[in-house]
Amino acid sequence: MAADDGFMALRSELDRWQEAGRAATFWWRDDDAVADSAALQQLLDLADAHAVPLWLAVIPAALEDSLPAALAARRAVGVLQHGIAHLDHALPGERKCELGAAWQWDALRTALQDGRERLAAAFGQRFQAVLVPPWNRLHADWIPRLPEAGLVGLSTLGQRQARADLAVVNVHADLIDWRSRQYAGDAAVAAALASHLAARRRGEADADEPSGIMSHHRVHDAAIWDGAARLLALLAAHPAAAWHDPATLWHAAVAEGAPPC
Repeated sequence: MAADDGFMALRSELDRWQEAGRAATFWWRDDDAVADSAALQQLLDLADAHAVPLWLAVIPAALEDSLPAALAARRAVGVLQHGIAHLDHALPGERKCELGAAWQWDALRTALQDGRERLAAAFGQRFQAVLVPPWNRLHADWIPRLPEAGLVGLSTLGQRQARADLAVVNVHADLIDWRSRQYAGDAAVAAALASHLAARRRGEADADEPSGIMSHHRVHDAAIWDGAARLLALLAAHPAAAWHDPATLWHAAVAEGAPPC
């Protein structure tokens, strides 16, 4: 049995892209970054080993000086804004949400601006003013107002709806099963990516949105690291798989004239 046999669904879908002469593009977002650590170094080394551009969603209020220093020598690592402080402000009965309806917009705008400015000062051109909401959700009324906080993009979970006012690039496969806090498994990760790729190929989803992989290096165990390595090895070996150019990932996602969600 091949080492990546659990990824059969993904490999089969990539074969269909190859037969069609198309490149299946991917991107990788790792959430909850705050500081340098052994886990962060393992993440960076894994990305380097497979020549993968990596995007870190960094929590502004928890940022430590060691993180910018740890990235200084790493070329293919970008930084996004992971909310404000990754604190739950959900109303009673709601799912966890930092950026929910409990906020007044003026206060939320100021908090988002402060976080954006802190990350821009710490990371310079490495930083993109793209919001990654904690728990991948935010109150719908805030989305069209994000540009007022200086944010030009948004990344959550699931197929994107293109917007004229924001660059939207989402993730589609989570390496972690959060109910068990364990590795989701090769088959589950493969199925999620294959499903999005198939929808792109058939015109049922935005064909230009790269299929996104989500990880959380701070809580990875050996099984999650091993699964990530197997997935990256498969993508590196398949002729149809390609990593989206990080230089164009965000501005290329803006759909001119597209209606708001």
